[in-house]
Amino acid sequence: MTAESSVPETTGGAGANGPPSTGITVSEVAEVTSELIEAFTRLMPQLSSSAPPPGMVELVEIVTSATSVLFVARDVSGTIVGSLTLALFRVPTGIRAWIEDVVVDESARGAGAGEALVQAAVDRAGTDGAKSVDLTSRPSREAANRLYLRLGFEARTTNVYRRIPGFPVEAD
Repeated sequence: MTAESSVPETTGGAGANGPPSTGITVSEVAEVTSELIEAFTRLMPQLSSSAPPPGMVELVEIVTSATSVLFVARDVSGTIVGSLTLALFRVPTGIRAWIEDVVVDESARGAGAGEALVQAAVDRAGTDGAKSVDLTSRPSREAANRLYLRLGFEARTTNVYRRIPGFPVEAD
């Protein structure tokens, strides 16, 4: 049984502005398998040094949620070489879409997996009615930032705030 749904796969790097086709395919995950868990065990340390890889329970929650779509990229041999999560949710101003946790295996970078993952997420967001797709990326991720700009994302002038629940607010 496959870990992907039967939606049409997209091939990475075949866009008019992208590199030649590299055999990368992207699919939406419909089922959590041991292969998927192993892929996240390998990929997560390349994304975050502080977040542990999600296990079966967390991946099932992502895959079965009505507000998230998990995409995987596979190389020509079928190995999972990247992933991306698309969060879709309704707010009073419309349907919002956020790309989160994009990671491509070090061994597969530059082969079109990141481009294919992002394009699949943008396509799905549009199909689901989102008027725009947002993402954040650390400035130190230079290659990723160049990719996002090349794919039509625009840097926005905004503030991003974070608060950790359960921590008291210090008065000034």
